[in-house]
Amino acid sequence: MGAIDTYIGYLSKFGASAIILESGKQILVRLATGDRAATQTLTFASLQAMVEEAAPASVLADLLVTGAAAFDYAGGPQPVHCTVTSSTSAMKLVIAVPDATDRPALSTRDTQPIARVEAAKTEVMPRVTEAVPRASAGGPKIDEMLRAMKNLGASDLHMSCTMPPLVRKDGEMKPVPGFPVLTPDLMLSLLYEIAPEKNRKEFEERSDTDFAHSIEGLSRFRANMFRDRHGPGAVFRAIPFNILSPEQLGLPPKVLELCYLTKGLVVVTGPTGSGKSTTLATLIDYINSHRSDHIITIEDPIEFVHENKKCLVNQREVHVHTRSFKDALRAALREDPDIVLVGEMRDLETIAIAVETAETGHLVFGTLHTTTAPSTVDRIIDQFPADRQAQVRQMLAESLRGVIAQTLCKKIGGGRVAAYEVLIGTSAVRNMIRTAKTFQLPSVMQTSRDVGMITLNDSLIELVKAKKVEPLEAYMKAVQKTELKAALQKLGFTINVADDKE
Repeated sequence: MGAIDTYIGYLSKFGASAIILESGKQILVRLATGDRAATQTLTFASLQAMVEEAAPASVLADLLVTGAAAFDYAGGPQPVHCTVTSSTSAMKLVIAVPDATDRPALSTRDTQPIARVEAAKTEVMPRVTEAVPRASAGGPKIDEMLRAMKNLGASDLHMSCTMPPLVRKDGEMKPVPGFPVLTPDLMLSLLYEIAPEKNRKEFEERSDTDFAHSIEGLSRFRANMFRDRHGPGAVFRAIPFNILSPEQLGLPPKVLELCYLTKGLVVVTGPTGSGKSTTLATLIDYINSHRSDHIITIEDPIEFVHENKKCLVNQREVHVHTRSFKDALRAALREDPDIVLVGEMRDLETIAIAVETAETGHLVFGTLHTTTAPSTVDRIIDQFPADRQAQVRQMLAESLRGVIAQTLCKKIGGGRVAAYEVLIGTSAVRNMIRTAKTFQLPSVMQTSRDVGMITLNDSLIELVKAKKVEPLEAYMKAVQKTELKAALQKLGFTINVADDKE
């Protein structure tokens, strides 16, 4: 006997035409003389379990996508017709006697779910409130926010319930004028209109998901949907259609030499939002323009789109074209690549395969979320169990060709500019990795400027001297703050901070 059967039994017991179950509210029994309230209430979880037990899988899929569904149920004391609506925090189930001629018509609020199901047959999502300005005819309604974000020159759009949309411009959060406070229902309507079906299901199962969205003639966007204590939310990162040149990015000349390698591992690192994807896209585009090779990229999701120039470029998206980074990387070895880009080296197995791929005659580019070049080497090694670290040191010493660590600084006059730290895999560096003396890498970098190595402090100082970055901004972005402050003071720059401690 299903949980729903108990409530179906009330229909004949009380001669009712409908039972209305709504999470957090009293149960209503619809009689010919009017509604009668019971003292019992149901939680969202118990009501959800009841619906999942009674409804067919196809109906549950409709409910997941549209927030509304209808189905017939014949497994209980008598056949009934059910309508259900659901949001992030509430669910409502109406159990009615089908085709009852003697029952009063359901109220507007109870027939609304049926109307929503019918509307879902012709619309991707229920209509969004008119408070949100419309995009071009037939376009997703969220596109207006994304267009406003681009018009403001912002890099990210942040959407959170109880707040109007915000953007990140030049590193700072700012409101987007002309848009309403976002509610959970409005948020889901906007996001589900553009999210692929697999991502909607993943979001319901895991409460977060990543996907890409594109507006023709404007930009691509990397999207992340998530839940927090207020409800659903999302962040959109703008991915330009046009890939910046090395000169526009200000990449150090030595970095471009890494693009001519035939094998080895090159890692681009930095905190979230530091421009790693942009740098990698520029390097891949440079290879695409100057070499005649086969490039495979493995990304989640695909961000910058690379057309075939001199190279053949195959771009694979995790969860769309392959199950995982490690599966795609393992398969790449059978796809005759020359260059492989791994969007994220997330786990031990992915890192291990990437190092092995680099060691066996392929050029591999990857990313990690580390702040300095020397710490990247330690992060890779520390991913492995202690009994494997000696072997990994040997493999990494042979395969590592370069590490590019970067951070974005606010530019004087607006915009942002990257500061780079570059570690080159020279014989001295390889020996330090092999003998577990990576703590000496910063010293080697300082004395190896002639081979193209750059410390983060050196890069920050050059930006200050070129009047691109304020001294205080450079100090805030530095890892070794005391050394940077002393160096800038020798050059005649002053930094006023409340606390000089690193």
